[in-house]
Amino acid sequence: MRNTARWAMTLGLTATAVCGPLTGAALASPGQAPTALYAPSALVLTVGHGESAIAVTPERAVTLTCAPRPSGTHPAAGSACAELWGVGGNIDALTARDGVMCTKQYDPVVITVDGVWQGQRVSYERTFSNECVKNAHGSGLFAF
Repeated sequence: MRNTARWAMTLGLTATAVCGPLTGAALASPGQAPTALYAPSALVLTVGHGESAIAVTPERAVTLTCAPRPSGTHPAAGSACAELWGVGGNIDALTARDGVMCTKQYDPVVITVDGVWQGQRVSYERTFSNECVKNAHGSGLFAF
């Protein structure tokens, strides 16, 4: 009888230790960093001059990991992740900042973003008319 009680207590404590952390929120709500368990959020961003990613050789590439904490080779990983959390990972929702003036010079710049955001596959490409217009979008995601 004693062994049965000991096994039951051991099993109960083990279940509590293993399953206890799983009772928190699995994902952060939009605009927040994950706090408990997290889905992977790791991206590779590239930039190059040209009109489309097919015809452009990337000139620079950085990595950006936002979960469990901001990291990677992106020079401003913290602000870039905060920016993505702010729009729920929807890169199209990043708009140009107010008050930024750019010339009409046409020197196309292509940005690509590939990877995973909160467990969902991401493949994004956008062509900006010039470097100034690219830098005006968002606060730090494309600044690398």
